Amino acid sequence: MKSYNSTINRSCRPFFWLALAAAIWLVAGCATVGKNSRGVYQSEDYIIYQLQEETTPTALAERFLKDPRRAWVIEEANPGATFQKGKTVIIPLKDDNRAGLFREGYQVVPILCYHRFGTTCRSALCVSETSFRAQLDYLKDNGYRTISLGELYEFISYKRAVPLRSVVITIDDGYRSIYDIAYPLLKEYGFTATMFIYTDFVGATSLAVSWDQLREMKASGFEIESHSVSHSDLTLKRKGESDADYRQRITMELTRSKAIIDRELNQDTRFMAYPYSKYNRYVLAQTDAAGYLLGLTVERGANPFFIDAMVLKRSQVLKEDLDYFSSRITTLHPVTLD
Repeated sequence: MKSYNSTINRSCRPFFWLALAAAIWLVAGCATVGKNSRGVYQSEDYIIYQLQEETTPTALAERFLKDPRRAWVIEEANPGATFQKGKTVIIPLKDDNRAGLFREGYQVVPILCYHRFGTTCRSALCVSETSFRAQLDYLKDNGYRTISLGELYEFISYKRAVPLRSVVITIDDGYRSIYDIAYPLLKEYGFTATMFIYTDFVGATSLAVSWDQLREMKASGFEIESHSVSHSDLTLKRKGESDADYRQRITMELTRSKAIIDRELNQDTRFMAYPYSKYNRYVLAQTDAAGYLLGLTVERGANPFFIDAMVLKRSQVLKEDLDYFSSRITTLHPVTLD
């Protein structure tokens, strides 16, 4: 089993050793390796390629893996590489650790939860533009990669590995400050995020995002998902409400929200964030019945591949200092085997 620390720390090793290992592997020979006229050596598991021109991991991923989003696979397999003409790179063709299991423990994916942004903030649910930029700097400088909830769903479904330092950014409610402040900054850093909106709020006030703004963000690769219709506590019966009326209202909150977002954004809305992080057995059952694949709470923690898909954990960003922020983004759960 691989070591997480050794995998992370590969970035400190000279690229020379990777090229040397590739050359030795080729000289030693492998019965399943073939070479084509473009200097590409390929087996069932790897491609070893001498670059014919300066390129990028994204371009290589699009060419060889048929998915530019898989550039991280090439970057993690070639730590320190400059991807210049004449360099030799390794391109893995298979996910050899889809569960994220290491000798030291298992991989977990933190999900960060934001709400509002501003030039200055007084509420704990608001993060200032300056602090948000500092947090994105921290993620970038420390090698974290943002992934979508769709990619996280594939990870917990044991379908695909994700980067070793993966983090998901989510933003709840649908405030206009998402579009004005968070969205431009995230694009600047090359990060993505998921917005959870409650449909009654969209376009209802100057403080809310509009459907056109949501369409623009979706077109830029951001996910727009459900936060119910009215943002009410889905576990709370109203005064005088019968059990049957309660169940009907909760079903409506889940199904109608999905139907509206599906119609407005021409998509299949797949993920649900429970308002106030409140859920019960009926809410969980109806979330699944409505066609959602993931349900998100704000119960603090990170998510291994074996997490219950209907109760994913998220960490709310409620303070602006970086020590607090960094404590929310652990990506390895240690396990000691005695």
